[in-house]
Amino acid sequence: MKEIKYARRNFLQKYLKLVSLLAGSGVILSLKSNTSVTNSNKTRASKNQIAQKLVSQDDLKNPCDDLSKVSAEEIAKRKKLAYVSQSPVENNQCANCNLFIPAPEKPCGACLLFKGPVSPEGHCTYWAPINE
Repeated sequence: MKEIKYARRNFLQKYLKLVSLLAGSGVILSLKSNTSVTNSNKTRASKNQIAQKLVSQDDLKNPCDDLSKVSAEEIAKRKKLAYVSQSPVENNQCANCNLFIPAPEKPCGACLLFKGPVSPEGHCTYWAPINE
């Protein structure tokens, strides 16, 4: 009988060691995966900050390209009308378009077709000459 009693004890000891080993491994793996997720989130956040800084610097260079206060719907209208901030056609610019609204003492104007800043050197497919 002594052999059976000890065999049972040995079985329980081995079982408890195995369970604690598996539980410890699971905890270590979950901590490691949480660390990698946190690091990837930090990397994404730093990339977003860099991108925002780059956009801010571009906005300072040309305020007519600042679309931060313009809705996505209005940006889609701009794209649909093929608006560009530099006209590919020499004499067809927003500054000499009938739809352009100049802003006094500001580098950018506006347009009757869409909202947001418009460069006087810009152009879109609906350019209409000013009738004098």
